[in-house]
Amino acid sequence: MRNHTRLSTFILLGLTDDRRLQVLMFIFLLVTYMLSVTGNLTIIFLTLVSSHLKSAMYFFLQNFSFLEISFSTVCIPRFLYSMSTGGSTITYNSCATQLFFIFLFGSTEFFLLAIMSYDRYVAICKPLHYVAIMNRRVCRRFVLFCWVGGLLNITPSLSLGLNLEFCDSNVIDHFLCDASPILKISCSDTWFLEQTVTACAVMTFIMTLVYVLLSYIFIIKTILKFLSVQQRKKAFSTCSSHMIVVSITCGSCIFTYFKPSAKEELDINKGVIVLTTSIAPMLNPFIYTLKNKQVKQALNDSIKRNAFLSRK
Repeated sequence: MRNHTRLSTFILLGLTDDRRLQVLMFIFLLVTYMLSVTGNLTIIFLTLVSSHLKSAMYFFLQNFSFLEISFSTVCIPRFLYSMSTGGSTITYNSCATQLFFIFLFGSTEFFLLAIMSYDRYVAICKPLHYVAIMNRRVCRRFVLFCWVGGLLNITPSLSLGLNLEFCDSNVIDHFLCDASPILKISCSDTWFLEQTVTACAVMTFIMTLVYVLLSYIFIIKTILKFLSVQQRKKAFSTCSSHMIVVSITCGSCIFTYFKPSAKEELDINKGVIVLTTSIAPMLNPFIYTLKNKQVKQALNDSIKRNAFLSRK
């Protein structure tokens, strides 16, 4: 019989053992994290203060930026601290907490992306009723639904995961507490837990993806009926940013998590996790602002206003 113990700490192996690569990775992650936080905070600030950014689309974008900051903050600062101090250990409670928030923010983000596609559907397919349908109360309920849906989605998996036992190793082959490497070192029978995690992930992924696809099918049908080429370009332009973000989020999720059993010898693609936790949150503010004249105008107005006040 093996001695089953409840571990108090885990050891995170990180991304690489090469010291020079660690320095480069530290600089890279620090810069991308700072840009991510700065960009998303800028979006939140502009949507709060600008009178031109008070529609439902910007309310959802504000909440999406908050999720991106939260998701990145749960993952990156802890790893930066480990690289700067050389400490690779993480307590059991800290690991469980990090895993909880990673899953919560990730699941909520998927639901929010689906709601944002519905917002685009109403804006393009029912423009005359847009303000009435997507009023402030409805938008708040949608956001609340996203958070509740994310929480309900992860509760079964995490409640089962708290009963895992570790007896052979406490070394996690990752730079954060992720489900697959944790299941890989557990000496408990993880088959049912793995099926539960997969079922919840697949259900959320398919449900939100189908909703997004259906929304865009109706959107494309409506746009193709427009007689003016300029109207078509404008309509496609309002949807392009959301489509790019959905593609990045869904693509990274498929590549990272939809794999066979964690007990099998599979290499976790850490590069994709880095993309999800640092690069994607950094890019999203630029994706949403580069083609958005209203956001750029609000940013210019804010800069001019601050410049005017500083002169006084």
